[in-house]
Amino acid sequence: MLLFEDPVFSSRMLTLLTLTFHVIFATLGVGLPLMIMIAQWVGIKKNDLHYIMMARRWARGFVVLVAVGVVTGTAIGLQLALLWPNFMELAGHVIALPLFMEVFAFFFEAIFLGIYLYTWDRFENQRKHLLLLVPVAVGATMSAFFITTVNGFMNAPAGFNIVDGQMTGVSPIEAMFNVATPTKVAHVISTAFMTAAFVLAAIAAYRLIRGSNHVYHKKALHMTMKLGLIFAVATAIIGDFSGKYLAEHQPEKLAAAEWHFETEEEAPLILWGVLDDDQKVRYGIEIPYALSILAHNDPSAEVIGLNEFPEEEHPPMFVHYLFDIMITIGMWMIVLSLAYWFAMRRGWNFVKKNWFRWLIVLGGPLSMLAIQAGWWMTEFGRQPWILRGVMTVQEGATQSDYVGHMFFVFAGLYLILGIGVAVVLRKVFKNHPVEKELAEQGGDQS
Repeated sequence: MLLFEDPVFSSRMLTLLTLTFHVIFATLGVGLPLMIMIAQWVGIKKNDLHYIMMARRWARGFVVLVAVGVVTGTAIGLQLALLWPNFMELAGHVIALPLFMEVFAFFFEAIFLGIYLYTWDRFENQRKHLLLLVPVAVGATMSAFFITTVNGFMNAPAGFNIVDGQMTGVSPIEAMFNVATPTKVAHVISTAFMTAAFVLAAIAAYRLIRGSNHVYHKKALHMTMKLGLIFAVATAIIGDFSGKYLAEHQPEKLAAAEWHFETEEEAPLILWGVLDDDQKVRYGIEIPYALSILAHNDPSAEVIGLNEFPEEEHPPMFVHYLFDIMITIGMWMIVLSLAYWFAMRRGWNFVKKNWFRWLIVLGGPLSMLAIQAGWWMTEFGRQPWILRGVMTVQEGATQSDYVGHMFFVFAGLYLILGIGVAVVLRKVFKNHPVEKELAEQGGDQS
């Protein structure tokens, strides 16, 4: 409790709490529109009511998630101003444009989402109705793009000069399109699509385990596992580019994530392990040359170590565990979805067994955990900077003594919101089982 008397620590913890909760809804908010659009497009192409019904039901749940995402997104905006006033005073006029555009993109998405849902039974031509989903998906993706450019700017500041402690010569466009933006935006969007697919696959697999042998759930599982595989592989490829970006522009973050303490050639990649007080890694898995390959595509390349940076600028060493969690889960989901796809192609029945379906169910929360670990690594890996090389977290935070109290208030709020979302979603789908909806539409109930 004494820690929460420190306003800087309290500000960090409250921001971390809000971002952690918001990322759940933001990730699904970006990923689900594409899943809905693909399901409806497949339904139209195949003239299959099951896929049309997937789009309708997923859209219904999506609205609930969007509503909570708005609340938590608003909280982040308020906390930027209240918890980090010095940072906003310095950089607010730089990041104002992407923040405004993010709000515009959300309104664009929300307007067309409302029209899409309201006009569901008012279009005889489903192809025209499908067109309404295009701006929803575009708006969700652009929302992720604009807000991620802000994070990119915090990691790679650009588009300004510092004169007497003030930003001058500001170019918001140059600030948005900083060197971090391409890899960060691509990674955020691809992981959102991947996670949404695996969460939907987990739901379908759970319904099959619970005894609903309806073909609707089998089709949903088959489609989302294939989509999950595609975006998981895309995420791995983009992750490789992200590693090369870190090696060139944020080598201290890469070094901390890999426990790479000394600059050396032919650098090995260390997975897992435990770091002792003498900075010796125990029980880790060392892959020779792999870090040099990850950083420079050259097994003999030199990789910069933490010894090149002042100790006070070292990120916390626990970011290594966050990196490992993210990578391990990502590779596991590729293996799991690839096994499913290959087995279905060959007609192997083990993928229809409950034990394998439980692995798919587990893949949903694991994918979300990987998202959280990735964001935590991004934010903690930038420490001690709030604006890398320009302003530290200590310099940017408020000095108010009441932030610690607000942490517990917001923790209670998020707990209530989380329980409320779970209750509402369960009630929505329990009161409208797919079998009943298909019967009302005159579809096959088998």
